[in-house]
Amino acid sequence: MEDENIQDYHLNILDIANSFDSLGEKMSEEKLVRKLLRSLPERFDMKVIVIEEAQDISTLKVDELIGSLQNFEININNNICKKGKGNALISDIDDEETQMEFKDNESLSEAIVLFGRQFNKILKQAN
Repeated sequence: MEDENIQDYHLNILDIANSFDSLGEKMSEEKLVRKLLRSLPERFDMKVIVIEEAQDISTLKVDELIGSLQNFEININNNICKKGKGNALISDIDDEETQMEFKDNESLSEAIVLFGRQFNKILKQAN
């Protein structure tokens, strides 16, 4: 599972859901989303936190979640590939822009998580 890509993982989850369906237990979209989020490998922990803090899980669609996870996976893989190149003095504008976008996405993700936590604290204090 750890080295499985999101698309393959999604297909496996759908197979399991279809098995439940054929046994007479229909899995709701929300239940599938929650199971997907709980069972993702560690490399997605930060993304899962951001999704849980920033979105209403009960209305999130599996396809939206998979799209978001695939985008995150692509960014992770691109970042790993760039780190492994070892060409410290070779510069490419596109690579720099992509790295900045990835760093901006990471910063944005961290800011969203922080905002979500602060918002939850305020809600708890209001109740």
